Amino acid sequence: MSARKSSTPAPALVEPDIKRLDGVVREAAVPPLVAPVRHGSLADIPFDNASEAPADVVLSRKGPDGDWVDVTANAFADEVLALAKGLIGEGLMPGDRIAIMARTTYEWTLLDFAAWAAGLVTVPIYPTSSVFQTRWILQDSGAVALAVEDAAQAAALGPERERIPDLRHVWVFEKGHVERLAESGRNTPDSEVAVRRGMLGPGTLATVIYTSGTTGRPKGCALSHGNFFAEVDNAIEHLYPAFRSRTDEPAATLLFLPLSHVFGRMIAVGCLRARVRLGHAPGIGSEELLTDLASFKPTFLVAIPYVLEKVFNTGRATAERMGRASSFDRAVRVARSYGMAVEAEQHGTGPGPGRSLRAARSLYDPLVYRRIRNALGGRVRYAICGGSPLGRDLAAFFAGAGIEIFEGYGLTESTAAATITPPLKPRLGTVGWPMPGTRVRIAADGEILLSGGHVFRGYWDPHAGGVVPAAPDGWFATGDIGALDDEGYLTITGRKKEILITAGGKSVAPAPLEDWLRSHPLIAQCMVLGDGRPYISALITLDQDGITHWRQMNKKPTVPAELLVEDEELNTILQRAIHEANKLVSRPESIRRFTVLPGRFSEEAGHLTPTMKLRRDAIARDFAAEIEGLYER
Repeated sequence: MSARKSSTPAPALVEPDIKRLDGVVREAAVPPLVAPVRHGSLADIPFDNASEAPADVVLSRKGPDGDWVDVTANAFADEVLALAKGLIGEGLMPGDRIAIMARTTYEWTLLDFAAWAAGLVTVPIYPTSSVFQTRWILQDSGAVALAVEDAAQAAALGPERERIPDLRHVWVFEKGHVERLAESGRNTPDSEVAVRRGMLGPGTLATVIYTSGTTGRPKGCALSHGNFFAEVDNAIEHLYPAFRSRTDEPAATLLFLPLSHVFGRMIAVGCLRARVRLGHAPGIGSEELLTDLASFKPTFLVAIPYVLEKVFNTGRATAERMGRASSFDRAVRVARSYGMAVEAEQHGTGPGPGRSLRAARSLYDPLVYRRIRNALGGRVRYAICGGSPLGRDLAAFFAGAGIEIFEGYGLTESTAAATITPPLKPRLGTVGWPMPGTRVRIAADGEILLSGGHVFRGYWDPHAGGVVPAAPDGWFATGDIGALDDEGYLTITGRKKEILITAGGKSVAPAPLEDWLRSHPLIAQCMVLGDGRPYISALITLDQDGITHWRQMNKKPTVPAELLVEDEELNTILQRAIHEANKLVSRPESIRRFTVLPGRFSEEAGHLTPTMKLRRDAIARDFAAEIEGLYER
């Protein structure tokens, strides 16, 4: 398949098969759009691309001068082959684990495919992981080799090396070790790589990805080559507007989510599989990200809600500085109305945008919406969003502004997306239908259960012979709570382990309140509390960009953070935000008190995962005094 302009008709929209119990939808299933892969592995993808379309551009690599250099399918296959030969030449054997600890870079993807071609199993490690976390993953996985991005990461691990007896090699990207590995494999025959590739099949272990550990010690999810094929092949067909360009602009995406996370990894594999031009950016927080987006010009993006919230809030702040806040707010209302009207038309529940609404949207497109699109590179028409709920209002705004949102839900255990928005039939505020090839079931207690070819084999356990099955009956219990509507759309309401039960016995899901408050321009993060307490409360951290803008617009002096949180006007604004959030829930579920922390939750401090999810236990431990203060009489 090629990412060039496609004349292939769009696949028919297959609606879910619905099963009810006592009138309530308990299960939804969508059949696969493609036949399962019966032979071969992910290692074949670069070589198949080179054979079928050698001149197609499959990646772009950022050069030292900041320009993007295209990499053809043939050139990438040559690099993969050379590096795989180098790994074999270093003595790595089929089934050996090789860990990769780096930001989102070209070398990450190159090494991933080269390791597979050499018959190895890759183990991602977040570059922000502590030395303890890194050592534990290396020990648990039994990795014999580790590739890191910079010398500082290698040096930090130095004192721990004697406690990792299986680790024989440490290679550093910035020291040119990837290139040296490729050079060192010159004497290894190409046939050795072919033999090792031939040993792999869909059932072969491809990677062990460790969960972020929000609810305890990270567990290694054992994903097979077949799991990835089931996921990416159906995603490519289902999300055809993004993966299959139907204009003169070839499909392309700039990946800035961590490749250590299954979401980013699935997209990278999917892009190579579909021959969509793929670029890499170091991360969400990179100062160069906007510059990279402008120069790369992706046609679709893969993001978490935090990124889209930032784009929206930055646009609002810019308009306010220019004295055009009221105009921006009117444009927001128009875009939301337009997005919701289109949604109603697609579901047959409304006539679609009327003449006046279309005229208003046309008016605001060059003034507001085009600026939003330009902030993302200018050519983005689609965004695949996951990690946490985006929210109906923000999804409707982006749809009205010309960027269709495909919102999804999934876990590491399901090789990323288990549900996704169906093209041309979104239901804003939900995470869509089951991904083709997936069955979603709601248990009696509301827990979401998953079944499908992309659901993992089990958890890695070296003490139990490798992989321990996690879903012996074919259904994996996710730990998330949700509900299916009459058409099979899934709504996530919270985490089973995060449900708060107040002293009065009221069960409260914190996620809806937290997600709503996090979208406020002055709020960075929020954690809702109240388990075993008389009422619900919240810890709030401030968004530094939003606060800087608020100070400038209100001529507020710069003061230390500990004094800023006592600002009466600021607290009035935040109380108003709390009041609006409380409209989502009943009185017993509403936030009664909150406190603003002078600092912030950070990944470095262990408060957030790399995808910005809260580590609740760590936050509760580090801010125990502030929490107790919320419940003092």
